[in-house]
Amino acid sequence: MTLQPFPTDWRTALVLVPHPDDPEYGIGAAVAKWTSTGRTVHYALASRGEAGIEGLPPAEAGPAREREQIRAAAVVGVDLVEFWEFPDSRIRDTAELRARIADTIEVVAPDVVLTIFSGPEWAPGQPNQRDHIEFATAVTAAYDALADPPRWLFENGPDGTHGEVVDGFVDVAVESLAAHERYLSVLDPETPVYEQARRQVAETTAGRPEFGGRPTVEFILVRGGR
Repeated sequence: MTLQPFPTDWRTALVLVPHPDDPEYGIGAAVAKWTSTGRTVHYALASRGEAGIEGLPPAEAGPAREREQIRAAAVVGVDLVEFWEFPDSRIRDTAELRARIADTIEVVAPDVVLTIFSGPEWAPGQPNQRDHIEFATAVTAAYDALADPPRWLFENGPDGTHGEVVDGFVDVAVESLAAHERYLSVLDPETPVYEQARRQVAETTAGRPEFGGRPTVEFILVRGGR
């Protein structure tokens, strides 16, 4: 699919994700570009990622991952980071979650909402997490229930419809993902944290021919365009 340029006529974005590190695994370079031009980006996370560090009790892992997320967000110019209390690894598309999403959208009043991929697979043989699927489904349902929703709703994922060119912002995205140092060091103890971060960011900012082969973050338009 040929990508269209990501919209430019907006000022405020709300990023809704289930876990710490979800923004950095996909859209950190785009966020860094946007904040560098004076746009405001808010992060809201359903959980604190308390189940995400193997061998570390949730009571320790949650605060550790929260601190890492705040540092990671600051690297790309995001100062507004909100954590909810939904259970990591058990996030489901419930009425309670939809209500929290809708309330947050109404309070922030963004021009654009961005969330994680809702599809079953990132690529053949690479299944998506249930938390991601359930959360993204809840975001769309909450958006649809709003009387006056934001102008756009996008997911970050494969087979995108729109692209944000991010040349000049790849290194800061690597720095942002590497801020999740404890999480990454346990996730893959054999690979240095910066090497993990650089590899992941390279995958999510691959060059696109529509934009002259320049590094690009892909988004899927789910709703909007008015």
